[in-house]
Amino acid sequence: VDPHIISGGKAFGFLKSQQDVKLNSINEVFLTDPKYAEEEDLSSKLEMFKNKYMEFDLNDQGDIDMMGLKRMLEKLGVAKTHLELKKMMSDVVGGAARDTFCYTDFLNMMLGKRNSILRLILMFEEKGKDQEPKESGPPQRKTFSDLP
Repeated sequence: VDPHIISGGKAFGFLKSQQDVKLNSINEVFLTDPKYAEEEDLSSKLEMFKNKYMEFDLNDQGDIDMMGLKRMLEKLGVAKTHLELKKMMSDVVGGAARDTFCYTDFLNMMLGKRNSILRLILMFEEKGKDQEPKESGPPQRKTFSDLP
């Protein structure tokens, strides 16, 4: 399928399916790496990390840049300044002066022993999702006594 012929949602779906295949191949490398052999439940962790990464690599460039990181943190409710973002970015890429990080850098951060600020934020966000009960149905009707 030629991505130039299709447009809109179909093009986005095509890009996401290509990205899924690419990230799955990187996950396979991590699954066979003896360095991560003792990591418990590695395949489900890699799947969770892949989904999180794909959520914020919207243009399928393969890298998350400063704005993607900013959007990720804002969506999680943890807005950061530009300097804080630069510090997080250098934590992820291991001190290298780069403005983007790739999926391999992301996995090394999430599975590595060093505690990065971004790693901690993402881990707490996942724990918070498990505990929040989802309300179903329409929202409750407000009364005047509910107003401040």
